[in-house]
Amino acid sequence: MKLSIDRSVLLKALSHTQTVVERRAVTPILSNVLLEAEGNHLKISATDLDISIIETIPAIISEGGATTVSAHMLYDIIRKLPEGSDIELHEKPDSHSISLKCGKTKFALSTLDAKDFTNIKTSGLPHSFTISAAELSHLIASTRFSMSTEESRYYLNGIYLHTKDVDQRPLLCAVATDGHRLALAEVGQPQGSHGMPDVIIPKKTIAEISKLLDEAEGDVEVSLSHTQITFNFGKALVASRLIDGSFPDYEKVIPQNNTASLTVSRKQFSEAVDRISTISLEKTRSVKIGVDPKHITISASTNNQGSGTEELEATYDGQRLSTAFNARYLLDIAQQIQSDTLEFRLSDENAPAIIKGIDESDVLYVLMPMRV
Repeated sequence: MKLSIDRSVLLKALSHTQTVVERRAVTPILSNVLLEAEGNHLKISATDLDISIIETIPAIISEGGATTVSAHMLYDIIRKLPEGSDIELHEKPDSHSISLKCGKTKFALSTLDAKDFTNIKTSGLPHSFTISAAELSHLIASTRFSMSTEESRYYLNGIYLHTKDVDQRPLLCAVATDGHRLALAEVGQPQGSHGMPDVIIPKKTIAEISKLLDEAEGDVEVSLSHTQITFNFGKALVASRLIDGSFPDYEKVIPQNNTASLTVSRKQFSEAVDRISTISLEKTRSVKIGVDPKHITISASTNNQGSGTEELEATYDGQRLSTAFNARYLLDIAQQIQSDTLEFRLSDENAPAIIKGIDESDVLYVLMPMRV
C-alpha cells in the first residue's frame, strides 16, 4: 500500500473514528484502525465490536492495499504534524510496519494483518428510511441529555426510537429518561419508517452520531433490525448494536391532569435559577419555586451558607403552590428549548411538571419534583 493524503483530511476522519477505539482493548487488533486504499480513496474503519465507524476520504493511491495500525498513535502523530502538509503512507508487503513521512519527519509504525479485523455488519438490514440531518439532529439533541448513566438500568442508557400515530399524525419519536426527567421529541414519520421495530440506541452510538451531525448536511439513510442499526452519512457510516432490553411505557409517566399553566421568560428564568442555585447544596442542587398568579419566587438555602431569593414576573392560572426541582435539570431543559417563553403545566407540589416552549409542539419534557 502506498498513498499520499492531505493532513487535514486525514486528521478529520481519524478524529471521528479513533474515539470508538478502546485504549485498553481486549485484543490488540481492536486497538487499531483499518486502512484500505483503493482507486482514489482511503477507507478508515474502527470498531469496539458494539459500534463501527467507516469513513471514506480522497487520497492519491499509488499502490492499493489494506493494513491496520494503532488508532490513537496514528491520530496523535497526525495531530502534531504541521497544518497544510501532505502525508505519505507506505507499507511494503509482509513488512508488518508502515512508514509515515511528512516533510523531514518520518515514523515507522507496527501493523497487524487486515484479515484479522472485523467490522459490524453494515448491509442487509430489513428496514430502511431516509431522514434529513436537521431532523435527526433535532431528535437526538433534544433528548440525549436525559439518558441514564446507571449501568444497573442499562435499558435507559440510550435513546428510544420508535414510530407512533398521534391524532392521525404519523410520527417518528425519540425518548430518553433517567428516572428523574424525561425528554420526548417528535418529527413527521419519514417514508419507509412505518413498521420499523422499536429500538434503543446506546449512548456511545448517540455520541458518535452527534459529532457527525454537527458537520452533516442533506439526508441520512437509516437502516435497522431488532438488534442493529446503521446511519449512512454518505462519506461516513456508523453501524451499532442495539440495547437488548425493554424501554418502559413512558406515556404513563407523562401527567394527564396538569391543567394549571405557568408561563415565564426562558432567559430570565434560566438566569435566575443559575444565580440562586449557587447557594444550594452541591449534592442536591435544589431550588424552590413558589408560584402565584402574577409572579414566581425562586429560592435556595443551606444551613451553613445562607439563602437566596429572586422574584420573576409570570402568568399563572392555577392555585398557589410551592415545589422544588433540581436546578441543573431545569437548566438542561431550558437550554434545549428554542422559544422565548417557557410553559410549565402543573398539578400540585408533589406531581411531575410538564415543561415545553410556548410555541413548540414537537418537544416535551417531564421533570420530577424534589422533596426538600
